[in-house]
Amino acid sequence: MQRSPTSHKGENGKVAVIGGSRFMHGAPIFSALAAEASGVDLIYLVLPDWHENVAKGMSLNFQVYPFLAEEELSKADIEPILELLATMDCAVLGPGIDHSDEKSKKALIEIIEGASCSLVLDATALQPETLKAAKGKSAVLTPHLGELERMEIAPKDLQKSAEESGIVILLKDQVDKIAGPNEKYEEVEGGNAGLTVGGTGDALAGLIAGLIAQKMDPFEAAIMGSKIIKGAADRLEKKNGFAFTTADVIGEIPNLIKDMS
Repeated sequence: MQRSPTSHKGENGKVAVIGGSRFMHGAPIFSALAAEASGVDLIYLVLPDWHENVAKGMSLNFQVYPFLAEEELSKADIEPILELLATMDCAVLGPGIDHSDEKSKKALIEIIEGASCSLVLDATALQPETLKAAKGKSAVLTPHLGELERMEIAPKDLQKSAEESGIVILLKDQVDKIAGPNEKYEEVEGGNAGLTVGGTGDALAGLIAGLIAQKMDPFEAAIMGSKIIKGAADRLEKKNGFAFTTADVIGEIPNLIKDMS
């Protein structure tokens, strides 16, 4: 990644992560840590009140804001989150949000519709209404096959959906498939079964957001993010077999970015 030697704090990327629920604190934190590992200047983390201190303990660089209703994302959070996103370069929406909470899902869709920054949408942010809500925005969607099905998109229609919405879609699989508008398409091989450990998808979303915040094109950021996560798994498997964690994967990000730059 290149940057001006005369740049100031905040000019090399500001990322917000909105996620988490009562029983899922790790997902948004993994996204935030991966964004941090990408090299961005500032990270803002919005999550349930009871996870605030855990999040603060994971990085001194995180600026942490609790949900107003404490337990779950709700209507009360929409306006302050949109005000925050208006100052961001990119935001990750969805990791760890309770997928059974209808109020949280509705709030997510309204935030997607109103967001003025680039977006990376993952996990619970991937709903049947998501493509419509994000249409025309600078956005990357990162579904696995189950989430793609929940969005009511058949794998064979991946490119068509990207073209019609103007959005980049990264389908996570043994071979990642990345479709974008203007007939852009790429497949990324590599990685291994160690990536089944919880949190690697959250890390991918945060990494892509960090790259976009540093002025990388969303389609290219999705490709690079996929290559880095898979490359990290390949490096770790050689050292540890399949006994590695998402934190280990995130630890490999800076060197892999350096190698690819």
